[in-house]
Amino acid sequence: MSDNGLGRRELLGATGVAACGLALTACGSGGAAGDKPSLKGKVLAKTSEVPVGGGKLIGDLKVVVTQPTAGVYKAFSASCPHKGCTVRAPEENVIRCACHGSEFAADSGQATKGPATGPLASFQVKVEGDGIVVV
Repeated sequence: MSDNGLGRRELLGATGVAACGLALTACGSGGAAGDKPSLKGKVLAKTSEVPVGGGKLIGDLKVVVTQPTAGVYKAFSASCPHKGCTVRAPEENVIRCACHGSEFAADSGQATKGPATGPLASFQVKVEGDGIVVV
């Protein structure tokens, strides 16, 4: 037993909980949401490359761009909030994760089928000429 009244198991358990909390905090604050400033002004895709009801996966940026209705463009992180797997390009207004089957709405990024419970991180975009640009 240590001087503070805690045994070895209690100290190891407390240390493990603290480490897990730090790891979860780091995961929750990083990723695409944390990368938004570096994407500002970046042209993600041309409007002609993003079909209505579908979208385009920009793998090197880990971003998915959608056009849920004609002339409306959205962009989301391509990293599934469940385990970080890359989602597929949307079809029929649904973004699917290939790893565990989570599904997300192409107009909001909200999880519609688990195991993911949180939404995809979103990016604000606008159309400039024929490009879809991060604001």
